[in-house]
Amino acid sequence: MPMMQITDYQPESGILFDIMQSLAHQVGRDAEYHVIPRLRIQGALEHDEVDIHCYSAQAWYPDLSGDYLWSLPILYQRDWLVASAETAAGPYPEQFDNETVGTVLGYNYPALQHLFDSHQWNREDARTQNQTLGKLMAGRYNYAVTNQLILDWTNRSLPAGKKLKPIALVAEQPAACLIRNNPDLPVNRILRTLLRMRMSGEIQRIIDRYTAPLAP
Repeated sequence: MPMMQITDYQPESGILFDIMQSLAHQVGRDAEYHVIPRLRIQGALEHDEVDIHCYSAQAWYPDLSGDYLWSLPILYQRDWLVASAETAAGPYPEQFDNETVGTVLGYNYPALQHLFDSHQWNREDARTQNQTLGKLMAGRYNYAVTNQLILDWTNRSLPAGKKLKPIALVAEQPAACLIRNNPDLPVNRILRTLLRMRMSGEIQRIIDRYTAPLAP
């Protein structure tokens, strides 16, 4: 969460789940979900095992083969270096030397790779971003990389003195959906519907359900 909550290998809530459920309803199709390990996504796309893959960017799959179309951006991926409330006043990125930083297994961080290569930063991978932030709050390390949506979702349930602090923007890029160019799919209707959902504010309302501050 907040992107997708998975139980028994099936999604049941989350921003992406709600977007896909609404999209399927509006185009008159039933959504069938397949949970795929992150490192297998590109292979599944190239073997035509996936009809729609959302929250993606062309930079993440520079060598992707296959007949897919990109939607216009529906979300924005903003990655932050964050600190726990206790360590937010500590060294800042340019001062790091052999600093352990929480990251996610299988994620590439092109803007940070030179820091990992020089060992100014050392990766400590967790399986998910939620686990990465959990280890940060438990004091396993002082800094982690996470995206804005998960940071907002995590912080809204924390008291003011415990909220995680964003200290440096790592990268920012639009995220879109990949749709397989298959005559059995209503591709143009899917693309138009995603655009309408974005322009009407529907997608932002879905995001707000998971990230807006909770009422006191």
